[in-house]
Amino acid sequence: MRAARLIKMVLLLQSRPSMTAAELARELEVSERTVTRDAQALSEAGVPVYAERGRAGGYRLVGGYRTRLTGLARSEAEALFLSGVPGALREMGLEDAASAARLKVSAALLPSLSDASRAAAQRFHLDAPSWFTEPKTPELLPAVADAVWDDRRVVARYRRGDSDVERELEPYGLVLKAGVWYLCARVADHDSFRVYRIDRFTAVDPAASDERFTRREDFDLPAFWEDRAEQFARSILRAEVVVRVSPEGARRLPYAVDPTAAREALELAGPPDGDGDGWVTVTLPVESEEVAHGQLAGLGPEVEVLAPASLRARFTRDATRLAALYRP
Repeated sequence: MRAARLIKMVLLLQSRPSMTAAELARELEVSERTVTRDAQALSEAGVPVYAERGRAGGYRLVGGYRTRLTGLARSEAEALFLSGVPGALREMGLEDAASAARLKVSAALLPSLSDASRAAAQRFHLDAPSWFTEPKTPELLPAVADAVWDDRRVVARYRRGDSDVERELEPYGLVLKAGVWYLCARVADHDSFRVYRIDRFTAVDPAASDERFTRREDFDLPAFWEDRAEQFARSILRAEVVVRVSPEGARRLPYAVDPTAAREALELAGPPDGDGDGWVTVTLPVESEEVAHGQLAGLGPEVEVLAPASLRARFTRDATRLAALYRP
């Protein structure tokens, strides 16, 4: 542990002109007294660490000293490619590896480029979860992430309805969608790929054989996820409604319901109604009458529900109540 800390201290000093004892203590997660002892140990080992005293003092490397200890470990190199997703790194337990990788890359850069990582971090940040939600990190996510990195089979138990189901899985990849973690895995018994929500796992253990599986060369995680996401979006659209929308309603429809379903419905719509106001009639796939009621209500007077009759009756009741509320 101390050797790794000493190397990290050298890399920190190599990537910056100087650092105070407090700054080093914060980065290394030790006390300032430990920083002083570590600086002395480095000096005794031949690393030219110079301590400048005074209010603006600190530690720096003398004479442009540069270490060659910048080679990336495999875990650090893999984590570096995910460094734009800090929350995801932290949840998968890769934050330390990414931090070490960034330090090593910074140390290897020319002095004129030493501020590149900071400049990028100050300009771009990815916040994956959606608004007004506080996603919880699944307890078993680090174990699943380890299995994904190692191509190691696992036996997973997960909740399905009121019961638990057990499957032996080959974990191919992780996806973070709107703050929710999913595992894309091959089910060994069925020779098929499926998607699982990790927060529904109740246990993840190494398979009995504890062997690594051989990845299929033709598996493309982004393409697989895009295909499954589209299938899921279409699978939940099990009902249909017939509506008339104004030109403004047609413009806003993709923001109120499933965007793909709305655009396809508008493309298939016939010519505008004969009233001269540009209204069109569309048949729209929806998840359910209940969901459609909530979605279409946001369009207000820019939409008229024609069918089913039960949904039209809901909007009739809404209109009656609104008229009573806003009566002068």
